Amino acid sequence: MMINQTDLQLAKILWNYHRRLDKLPDLINSHKRVIIGLGSYDLRVAEYCAELYLQGYASKILFSGKSGNWTVGRWNETEAEVFAKCAIESGVPASAILLEKNASNIGENIKFSKELLFTKLTHGTDEAILVTKPNTTRRAYATFMVHWSEISLTVSAPDIKFEELATGRTTKDLIDELVGDTERIISYPEQGYQITQEIPEPVMQAYVKLKSAGYTSHCQPLLTGMGK
Repeated sequence: MMINQTDLQLAKILWNYHRRLDKLPDLINSHKRVIIGLGSYDLRVAEYCAELYLQGYASKILFSGKSGNWTVGRWNETEAEVFAKCAIESGVPASAILLEKNASNIGENIKFSKELLFTKLTHGTDEAILVTKPNTTRRAYATFMVHWSEISLTVSAPDIKFEELATGRTTKDLIDELVGDTERIISYPEQGYQITQEIPEPVMQAYVKLKSAGYTSHCQPLLTGMGK
């Protein structure tokens, strides 16, 4: 599918909105810190988790994910296992990696990771670096604040530009994802899945225009009239 320039510019407005990044913490007390890598279709997230670990930002990496909207049938292993292999290939010792292999959405990523850390580390953790795709950082932050707001959180992502698509993904796939994630930021707070966040008018306008243009494959059925 050819994407016209208007749609591309609107999509970049959404991309920039969804990129919610924090400054990385100091290396002091990094032994108390855990990197939580959210599984997805993009192995660059795993590589970035490995980079942070090898730079000394945390003592453990927890990879979370079974499969989700974009990865069902993509691999023969869970997202967590695939990400772990990628990190080990990058130089992270297997002993530094924890796996959460049941989550199928971001809410479960956070809840199950919290439970696993308190089981495996006995004392849990009071500081985490949450790593995901750039365009998922805002949604991940808003979800984390619902389920685990009591710890210190840094949200980070690999330095990826809009045009730098993950392997096997198309520009339309990415725009569909951005539209669907914007929809979730609008609707999920009322359902208790995310905290409420401000949505600037240009972002809302871009969302409405792109949804009207048919970028709806990641939208929720109730909000697209396609079922209950």
